[in-house]
Amino acid sequence: MLEPLFLNPYFQEKIWGGRKLATDWGYQLPEGKIGEFWAISAHPHGPSTVKNGPYKGLNVAELWDQHRELFGNVKGDVFPLLTKILDAEASLSVQVHPDDAYAEEHEHELGKTECWYVLSAEPDSYLIYGHHAQTRDELKEMIDNGDWKHLLRHYPVKKGDFVYVPSGTIHALNKGIVVLETQQSSDTTYRLYDYDRVDEKTGKKRDLHLKQSIDVTTVPHVDPQLDIKEKKYGDSYVKTFVTAPLSPFFSVYEWSVNGELALERGTAPYTLVSVVDGKGSITCDGQTYEISKGDHFILPFAIKSWQLNGKLQIIASEAGAIA
Repeated sequence: MLEPLFLNPYFQEKIWGGRKLATDWGYQLPEGKIGEFWAISAHPHGPSTVKNGPYKGLNVAELWDQHRELFGNVKGDVFPLLTKILDAEASLSVQVHPDDAYAEEHEHELGKTECWYVLSAEPDSYLIYGHHAQTRDELKEMIDNGDWKHLLRHYPVKKGDFVYVPSGTIHALNKGIVVLETQQSSDTTYRLYDYDRVDEKTGKKRDLHLKQSIDVTTVPHVDPQLDIKEKKYGDSYVKTFVTAPLSPFFSVYEWSVNGELALERGTAPYTLVSVVDGKGSITCDGQTYEISKGDHFILPFAIKSWQLNGKLQIIASEAGAIA
């Protein structure tokens, strides 16, 4: 398989979603508040499907199960990563995700470590990221008392920022932010606080998961120490946002193409690619494919090198440990 696997997405309606995926990205959205665009996904709650070549019509989970050679015959029951775009027209719930051990025991799926590349942010935007409790007892007391003002940390963000969110980190995207998210392939979220919102469809407040949240939150919170590195290739560059050992589940890169950029894969068996701005082309095995903002694809195992041309900004990821 010497051509990229271009993918059709799966859309998720969310109480906090909006329409930026149509107005700013040109996607053909279904009706409603579309909060999540599952671009590269094998998760049963929203698998993406191949739109080109001999595997057209198959979803990524089917490829993983039936054509493991596309992924270098790596082991693992499930495709380990999930790439999304999130449009936070309103603020998301304050939440936390479990690690693999807790998720396997209680939810029977992977844990959820994730990261965000900020695609756009309104002025003065901020995240909820981390907390101020020093012990688990203090965490529980502040949650029981609804003392969100003193518990939650505010974290300013702007376009182009990268934020790594290990499992156990209390966090929330706030209104006016759009991100590309790279995460473990998990849909387990424990809501800690939801601003007492009422779901218009059900007329009820959404469920909270206070016990689970207290169980899995890392106490005290410690910011990860990122070591972001940039390597120039003429007028283009590759920026490494996160990789092992800090991030055991995935490595995430920015490929900034200004003219041309030739790349070779290292030891990873396949690469996930999201074009977040610009237009140009990718050449694999002598065949050239036009690509532009909003395209998402997988470079399978057989593609060891590729040439990018044009004016492009790309976020790419590769799997680390396979669960």
